[in-house]
Amino acid sequence: MFYRLSGIHHTRYESARALWPVTADRRIILGLLLLALAAPFLLSDLYLTSYMLPWLIWTAAALSLTLLMGIAGQLHFGFAAVMAIGAYTSIHLTRAGVPFELALLGAGLMAALIGCLFGAAALRVKGLYLVMATLAMQYLVEWTIINVPAISGGAQATLSTPDVTFLFVPLQSDGALYYTALLWTVVVTLLIMNIKRSSFGRALVAVRDKDFAASVIGVNPLKYKLLAFFASSFLGGVTGAVLAFCYYQAVTPEQFGFNVSIQLVAMVLVGGLGSVIGAYLGAGFVLLLPIVLTNLLAFVAQFDLIPISFNLLSHIPLMVYGALIIGVILFEPLGLAKIYDNIRKYFLVWPFRHTQS
Repeated sequence: MFYRLSGIHHTRYESARALWPVTADRRIILGLLLLALAAPFLLSDLYLTSYMLPWLIWTAAALSLTLLMGIAGQLHFGFAAVMAIGAYTSIHLTRAGVPFELALLGAGLMAALIGCLFGAAALRVKGLYLVMATLAMQYLVEWTIINVPAISGGAQATLSTPDVTFLFVPLQSDGALYYTALLWTVVVTLLIMNIKRSSFGRALVAVRDKDFAASVIGVNPLKYKLLAFFASSFLGGVTGAVLAFCYYQAVTPEQFGFNVSIQLVAMVLVGGLGSVIGAYLGAGFVLLLPIVLTNLLAFVAQFDLIPISFNLLSHIPLMVYGALIIGVILFEPLGLAKIYDNIRKYFLVWPFRHTQS
């Protein structure tokens, strides 16, 4: 009875276009935001820095890729390279004395410019051919970072982040690092949600569905494809900088390899293409589920109920994790966000199930 459309009367365009027109949705969002703000006081430092912090940052990365893949429909298998550009740019700028706030902006602009260079391939090719262009970006950026000592210090070098302040708060304590990541994730979330409702977002959807049909109705596919790459790469570059300063605090080329790009694509696909809530669910599924499975199996193994070798025990979480990904895709191809949406729609009419269309 707490989740109803009854009593909601849209008498103004402002209320009809609200992000959360349903009262229950606003209460859920407010509750989750309050829990997120209280997390440093409710969780131990281990859970805060090992679970919540990376989940928020990788959610922001998945949202950045969602703008490009889910809304604009442009495939990108080199997004880790975009984040690497942002991470290394921000470190070098802050070492040169640039304030951290401006370094984040510079990281985003550098990633956006380089991302647009490779995104220009989308102007002529699409599908698997575009995938090959983004793969070329991934490997070229990796090679450049490793082989140019001025950027990374060398193939085996580790580049530490300097001590910085953000909005006059030193980024040294776990709480400050967490709230910085939380602020950026909330900003990206609101940005993506509003882009989806704007004329820019509708133009991207038109290009995604049928680019030549979009050009017929006055939407320039070339312009909006480049804008999609620019915006997505900008957000990815800033997210890479936040990842470097708030989580890694020291970066190496291996942290932004091709496997990271695949994980980001998996977050977007498993969560649900074009879905904001799907980015949160997909990041949690890909990032946290293997850890939970490993801890669960380690707990069960203490009782010696089933004789399992240590080698097999270390591979079981990966096997179960892969099977769960296949199961999600088979059971609901639209991702975890669609499962959530089905549950939400069920409660909108519960217990009058026959009213569902």
